[in-house]
Amino acid sequence: MDVIVIGGGIAGVATAYQLRAAGHRVCVVERHATVAQGATYGHSGIALPTPLDVWFGPTFMRSGRSASSGVISKTGFGGEARAFVKRLSALQPSEAFAARYALLRPLVESARDALAEVESRFRLEYEQRDGLLYLVRTSDEWSLTQPALELLRRFEVPHHVLGAAECAAFEHAVPAEPPFAGGVRFDAGRVANCPLFVKQLKQLLDTEGGVQFQIGRAVSAIRLESQRAAVELVPREPASARAKQVDVISADAVVVAAGTGTLPLVAPLGLRLPLYPVRLHTLSAPVAHEECVPHTTVVDAVKRIAITQMNHRLRMAGGAVLLNAKETAKPLTPALTEEALALLGEASRDWVPGAAKISAALPWEGVKLLSSDGLPVVGNAVHPRLFINAGHGPAGWAQALGSARLIAELIGRVAPSLPDDTLAALRPDRLQR
Repeated sequence: MDVIVIGGGIAGVATAYQLRAAGHRVCVVERHATVAQGATYGHSGIALPTPLDVWFGPTFMRSGRSASSGVISKTGFGGEARAFVKRLSALQPSEAFAARYALLRPLVESARDALAEVESRFRLEYEQRDGLLYLVRTSDEWSLTQPALELLRRFEVPHHVLGAAECAAFEHAVPAEPPFAGGVRFDAGRVANCPLFVKQLKQLLDTEGGVQFQIGRAVSAIRLESQRAAVELVPREPASARAKQVDVISADAVVVAAGTGTLPLVAPLGLRLPLYPVRLHTLSAPVAHEECVPHTTVVDAVKRIAITQMNHRLRMAGGAVLLNAKETAKPLTPALTEEALALLGEASRDWVPGAAKISAALPWEGVKLLSSDGLPVVGNAVHPRLFINAGHGPAGWAQALGSARLIAELIGRVAPSLPDDTLAALRPDRLQR
């Protein structure tokens, strides 16, 4: 089959890879000048989410949308956005959290297998390394992590629960004073350079053939017909008064994996998804004192801020700001940006003091979509020729590989490898309003 994939981030390029592996011909349309330039560019690096990473559950926004929770809300955050937060809050009780994560777990396992397959087949080097240390400040916060620890035991995820002294002994950069509650160590937790992985995957697809990339092209509309599907492209040059011809690419199916661009593309087709934008921030800072640099990735478990070394810099990722869906394209006020970046600086000073030169850090911000039930939106929607792969949120970039595998199975009419309850939990129409 001929398939058009809209989006050149991790979800789109992974989908193209899985479709090509299944024998389909693929055209990827990306509005930026190269792949991995949107939200993919600023990912924290954590490859696969554990129960401590997902953006729902007992620790997520437990103290509200404030700096203490690691999530800030824009002024005027109301209406549908309040309903979105209310639905996520319903997943804070431990039983609801466990049930939701159990539905996500098969997708995480599929993604792990898909990532291992790519690595073993192509021997890629994308700055991957193992080791994650999640740290928790207070005894109250520690008690809130217990449902996540129970899930780690339930799914037999290798990990070590550590006291504060053990955390400081394992990671020399973490100070024992002031005292904190403890931490969780994952020796096999994978951290890697997500945009580098995406670019290498694109190079493989370019070399092997069967995948065409339309770079620097934006999609203006999707057409769905009984026998074919098509996308309309924004012309490269402004249309003249005499000729206003629309560039059109047709195929047997269309996959929308366009991040925040997904919502405006599918809304005219009658698909309105309660996916809400979360603006994430990063600070990339030069090393201040080499002896203070952590040898493993350190994560503030409640604020969901990851601190990792990439090349000769330290990268702090997090600082989430919840937005109204209609304001995705608008810049934040300077005050909100400063508040979000301050969270990253504070995490660095708290957990790895002296490691980063924050005054010389380079900021970045990008928007990810988060669903109101914590799971991505993956599957067929509205029309037999339309598929969605979106809403992965900030937790674990490699889970997009599992979603991409599912999309390839659905388009190829192959029995999905995921269980039925997970398939139902991922379906786009589960969130239809």
